[in-house]
Amino acid sequence: MENDNVYNHIAEKIPEMSKSHKKIANFILHNTNVVPFFNVATLAKKAGVSEATVVRFASFLGYSGYPELQSRMQSSIQKQLTTAERLKMTTDVYNDQDRWIYDIFYDDMENIKSTMEKLDIEKFYQAVDLLQDTNKIYIAANRSAAALGIFLQYYLNIILGNAEMVRSIENLSEQLYNLNEKDVVIGISFPRYTNSTIQTLAFAKERGSKTICITDSLLSPLIRHADVVLTATSQMPTFIDSFTAPLSLINALVVSVGKERMKEAESRLEKIEAAWDRFGVFHKGSQEER
Repeated sequence: MENDNVYNHIAEKIPEMSKSHKKIANFILHNTNVVPFFNVATLAKKAGVSEATVVRFASFLGYSGYPELQSRMQSSIQKQLTTAERLKMTTDVYNDQDRWIYDIFYDDMENIKSTMEKLDIEKFYQAVDLLQDTNKIYIAANRSAAALGIFLQYYLNIILGNAEMVRSIENLSEQLYNLNEKDVVIGISFPRYTNSTIQTLAFAKERGSKTICITDSLLSPLIRHADVVLTATSQMPTFIDSFTAPLSLINALVVSVGKERMKEAESRLEKIEAAWDRFGVFHKGSQEER
């Protein structure tokens, strides 16, 4: 096989596949981080087909057998797909006219379900405890993941008043020069992982700060720099990142911190509400409008 990326090869072959082979292909493309470590029996069970069908699937793709397919998947997982490659995969996978729109909703629901099933509740509460007992919280989240970081920073700041975004690697030294063991740094990154987020988390670890990472799997390069690891499934064969499940995880984290710091949060919110009213932040319509 000359195709550089097995996942692209699978996606391209979907139109020629039988119904059972499409089931395997779709399962693989939606679970690229874990399938390379499945044996034939596990993949067959997860995809809802027979073991013989999995073997035939590998042959259909042009491989000598499942071991070669598995080896190619394990190799490909080390290479992050470019945006152009993901765009091509989108066209190949979501090709069922209007049905593909509903498939995206379904895939997001599956991501949330997978995140719930894999949630390490002990690690989750460790993160909650760290966020409550800290001097300063710094959040490193770049490119598309910046949306998650801004959301998390906004609500942690309302509850705790000590959260700050690390805006860029260029400003890292000015923002983090005084980092110490009393601070917490949160790194948020999903494939394709950003080096600036990894470097920020590594720097925090070197300075003795507690570190939390929110990422997609235990294969993430952020893991080795994190004291507490929280994972959320973001698998979707598209050119955009699926942040539905990561956002749900962040929602749970913020709510848990708020519950633990209820009295302080209420006092802070009362003052913030007064400031919002003073500056007319929110529209206040007439009774009829309400």
